[in-house]
Amino acid sequence: MVGENGPVPAVMESPAPLVDQLCADAVELAKAAALDAGGSAVGEPLGVEAEDELIVTHSFATTDPAYVGWRWAVTVTRIADSDQVTVDEVCLLPGSGALVAPAWVPWSERVQPGDLSPGDLLPPAKDDPRLVPAYADPEAELAAEAFWELGLGRPRVLSAEGRADAADRWYDGDRGPFTAMAKQAPGQCVDCAFRLQLGGGLRPLFGVCANALAPDDGKIVSLDHGCGAHSETAVELTHGDTASGMVVEDEELELVTSGASPDDETPDGHAS
Repeated sequence: MVGENGPVPAVMESPAPLVDQLCADAVELAKAAALDAGGSAVGEPLGVEAEDELIVTHSFATTDPAYVGWRWAVTVTRIADSDQVTVDEVCLLPGSGALVAPAWVPWSERVQPGDLSPGDLLPPAKDDPRLVPAYADPEAELAAEAFWELGLGRPRVLSAEGRADAADRWYDGDRGPFTAMAKQAPGQCVDCAFRLQLGGGLRPLFGVCANALAPDDGKIVSLDHGCGAHSETAVELTHGDTASGMVVEDEELELVTSGASPDDETPDGHAS
């Protein structure tokens, strides 16, 4: 082959390893190892394959109905100066038509709205595009909200009694501070980035949740409500940045002496 800068040396492929005959003849040894691992669910031999010099893998059909299309793979080997063949590894391997599990998807990508339960924690992803610094929050619509709240755009507005009735109902309801979800939450809605502000007289007490993965998404929540999907939820990771770990609270243990101490003995040698 000739390239732009002259002849290109050909890439020499390594020859396939030869099948060691002694290892290939150890069919009964390999099948016995497969039977030891899989019980009676081992079928007929399917052939041998050289893995490397003096290393051969025997394949056997599996008769287990739960593993249709799979095969038992038993790797055997020996040292160069010995005719003693030993088993190196036994495992089940999928074939071309085998039923296999789907690709693993991290829990953080599988969670759906409504999956969060009391006590669950759902921290936002790093650089979550739904969250921005507080100073970047646009306030351009506040003037329009104030204009409408004054009653200049509507014939009538909610009275103080009507607002108080709604506030009592919402505060004592499923999105107030007294629910199991709120009591076990790591933070309150008052300082959550997913809380949208209300306008008018109810603004000091309530907001609207805008977290699609929270159980209260799109609903009125009290400022002292909360859930595990709070924007500042932090979970200590122990297996890398992509794994969600369990939150464990350390406990203090105090050693207490069991039984009587020498100081508690009576003059006759018995414990008091």
